[in-house]
This record gives sequence, structure tokens and C-alpha cells, in this order.
Amino acid sequence: MNINSPLIRKFITLGRLDNDKVRLEQDRCRSAAELIVRCSNMSQNELLSQCVELFRVPYFDLSQFDEQSIDTNLLKERLIRRHHVLPLAKKGNRLMLAVSDPTDYGALENYEFSTGLQCDVVLCDYQHIDKLIESLFDATHALKISEQDVKELGQIQHDDGHVADDHETSDDDAPIIVYINKILRDAIHREASDLHFEPYDGEYRIRFRIDGVLHEMAHPPFNLANRLAARIKVMAKLDISEKRKPQDGRIKMSLSQHRKIDFRVSTLPTLWGEKIVMRILDGSTTLLGIDVLGYEPEQKLLYLDALAQPQGMILVTGPTGSGKTVSLYTGLSILNTAERNISTAEDPVEINVKGINQVQINPKADLTFANALRAFLRQDPDVVMVGEIRDLETAEIAIKASQTGHLVLSTLHTNSAPETITRLLNMGVPAYNVASSVTLVIAQRLARKLCKHCKVPEQLPVDELLKQGYSEAEAANLTLYRAVGCDECTEGYKGRIGLYEMLPISPKISQAVMNGATSIEIAAIAKQDGFTTLRGAGLRKAAAGITSLTEINRVTLM
Repeated sequence: MNINSPLIRKFITLGRLDNDKVRLEQDRCRSAAELIVRCSNMSQNELLSQCVELFRVPYFDLSQFDEQSIDTNLLKERLIRRHHVLPLAKKGNRLMLAVSDPTDYGALENYEFSTGLQCDVVLCDYQHIDKLIESLFDATHALKISEQDVKELGQIQHDDGHVADDHETSDDDAPIIVYINKILRDAIHREASDLHFEPYDGEYRIRFRIDGVLHEMAHPPFNLANRLAARIKVMAKLDISEKRKPQDGRIKMSLSQHRKIDFRVSTLPTLWGEKIVMRILDGSTTLLGIDVLGYEPEQKLLYLDALAQPQGMILVTGPTGSGKTVSLYTGLSILNTAERNISTAEDPVEINVKGINQVQINPKADLTFANALRAFLRQDPDVVMVGEIRDLETAEIAIKASQTGHLVLSTLHTNSAPETITRLLNMGVPAYNVASSVTLVIAQRLARKLCKHCKVPEQLPVDELLKQGYSEAEAANLTLYRAVGCDECTEGYKGRIGLYEMLPISPKISQAVMNGATSIEIAAIAKQDGFTTLRGAGLRKAAAGITSLTEINRVTLM
């Protein structure tokens, strides 16, 4: 994709696009049209209307197009994927070419040169082009495995149980390799966060965690359990002969020149074989920018103000999978300039970021969070990030750093922002240290966003809305939405958004901490200054039509 496309430059000139956002998001998009929709407040339909008006190109609806009518001799996969175009129909010496970017004249010239035909372009929805490309080439929409493919998979196990490594791959191994590669690509395409390969008694299943919820995706033959596990372990450079102990490894996959995906691999011996969980670590989704994470305007200002402080401690709290890493890295990306020395201690290092000194914790080598922090303080840091405060020793060193001219970012596992204060006190940190060092606590959850293509209004009785937590004024004229489900989403949801509980440590709260206040008392004081709970933040998102009340009830407490 060419970010210097006249289409992108046109909308930047019109003030509909921000150049910095375009550069940040470019590696996550397949086409200029997708990039524009992702980086602007325009819908796909609005973009199509604008392009038809600006460039005088006719629109063509691909949603009802029969892919079987395409002449396979015209399918040039390299050109199609490079330029995001599709040849639809040939008439005489003219070819109708579907495009999502009407200004990509290079695509037109290359296709004309390749086919010897004169091309006439029609403008199409980029998502429809994506789907048709996947259907035609079946390279990323991975799980289209035929019955014959599964039959072949079930016949490839060697009689002696031997598993070939990459240096002795036989023709019999090819179906396994292709199958695993397709699974990984499909997981990336569906924006899954984790893959679960699970053997049971006579059954094997593969599940994807999509938007925080697990979904069954495939059931390969059970007799392939060992070979599937072995292939993944070979890719992750693990010991394929060791099946009695857990192992951890990593797989790197290059999707393009600019986008690389890491998979963190964990194996676990179970009753029926090795369960493997793969966490997808996509750096391009981590550095999204603060504007797309779901912060309310006042919450965003609180975070930016805390990041602008020369010293102090910012704590992000929540359960595993609540987006804490994204919040921390978003803050680090804002601070990551040539004038700052930034060091992080993580277990594990999930995202590699240029300009930040990242340390992988290794307890076996006595490289703990506490020891890493001590080393950081001898290297003149400006900003320090600790992956997690797990013990009193780490907490004390982090607090000392925050009191001696360093900005410290870290995480804890607590249910709410006020509980984070009492958690530090229970760990043994003196109250005066907590009161004088912590500047901001952020508790967060991730809620699934409703699919904008299929969500429908939902009318609830006022009594029920009041019971859920809305005020009488809000409930009087409130329209909520519910999930339905369509081809564009997963069970009515697509993507996730953050719910945040921001607790700035004001002088009142500092005094309350010094006086031994409980988390309930701290929350009561904060509410006097406009403190919004996670539940309240979720109700706002539901009222705005971003998510459903059902989803808010799933991720927050009543």
C-alpha cells in the first residue's frame, strides 16, 4: 500500500485525515481506502460517495457479484494483492477492474501491461474486495479445509511415531505445515489474541480468543494431536522430545515488509496430550495512539497530565487480558523522544519498541524486577516501566525511583482503582510513601464493540434502566443497542474498547491514605471530585451505542 497515494493526500489536504495517524496505522491496512476509514471519522459509505463525486468513477456493488464468473486466466495474484484490485469481466479487448483507490494509476498501468487489455475501473467497497480476494486465493481465510484435506491430514502420521524437523521435512509433512500456517494466518485475519490447541479423550479442537471470548474454530483428527504439537514446537524452537514438562517459546512471522507478528508459545502436558496456547503479539496494534483507546476527554487529560510530570508513579490495574500493556505502551510511545532515557523490565517482553531499552526478566539468572530496577537507577533513567509490582521489594524500589526524579509506570492486579492503594498498603508499603509517590491509578477493562453493520435498537423499561445504574434523567430518553450478528462481525461484535476508572491522587486522597482510609472511603472522597467507576464508564459507552448493556454486565460489576 502506498501512503503517498493521491487519494490519501487528497483527504489530508481536505482536513479529513491526520498525517501522523496515517503513518502510525499504515502497516495495519491493506489498502488506502481502509487506512482512510481507520484514521478518519468517515464511514466506508461516506468515503465511497466522496470518491465518486471527486474522481468521477462509477460505483459497483460487489456484494452480489458471482466470483465464479471471473476468468481465472486474468487472476494475477501478485498484482491483485499488491494493488488491491480485482478483474471482474472481459469484453473484447476491455477489462472491468474493481478498485478501492481510484487514484492508483500504477495498478491500471500494470494490469494493462500484464494482460494486454484496456482497463476500465469501477469503485468498490474495500471490504468486499478483501473478501473476494480471500475467497479466490484462500491464503488468509485459512479454515476452508476440504474433506479430502482432512482425510490426507489423518493419514500422515508415521507408524513409528517419528516427527520430522525442518531439515528432514517430507512430502507427508506438507499438509500439517500448510494447515498450521493457515490457522495462524486466519487467527491474524480475525484479529484473535490467543489460539488454543487442545487434546481431549478422542477429540481435538482449536479455539481462537476473539475480542476476549473463546470460539471453536476447527476439529482436526485426534490422531494428529502429536504431530500438530510437534510442528508448532519446531517452529518455536522447543524440544519436541520433551512432553512431560511445560515449555515456552516464540515464533516470528513476517506478513509484509513492514509488519511482523510474534507468537508467544506455551505448552502444557495434560491428561490426553500437550495443550498449546499461542498469544499473538502484534506491535502495530499496541501503539494505536491514545485517541482510539476509549478514554473520555477528561480521562485522556488526566493521563496526559500524569505523563507530563517529571516524577511520580502511574499504576494501571486490572485482570489479565484487560489491556494494561496497551495502556502502558501508549504512554511510553508519547514519552519516547530523543531527549528521554526510557527503560523497561518485563516478563515477558511482548512488544519491541525502537528507542526504549527493554529488559527480559530472567529469575533463573537472578534478573528479577527488583534487580533490574536497581540497575536502571544506575543508568540515569528519565522514565522506568516495571511490568508488574509483585512483591514488597519491587514496590519499595519503584516508589524510591518515583520520589527521586523518575517517572515510573507499572501494573498491579486489583479490581478497582481505590483497591490499588490498599493493595500497596497491604504489601507493606508505608502510607506516607504511597501518598507522596503515586500520582494516578487507572483501572480498566475491555468491552466488545457492537458491529456497526448489524446492531439494532433495544428498548428497555425505565425501571430496568434505573436498576442497571442510569439516572432518571438519562433513562427518560435513552436508546440502547443490542448485538445481532452478520458476515462483518463475530456474534454481533467487532473490536474492543477500553473502560477506564481514573483515580488521580489529590491532596484530599493523600490525607485520607495517611489517615488509614479504606478503599471504600477513598472511592467516596474521589466521587466528590467527579470520580467515575468502571460500571459508570461502561454505561456511558452503552448509552453512546458503542457497546451493549449485555456486554457491560459481562465485564463490570452491577
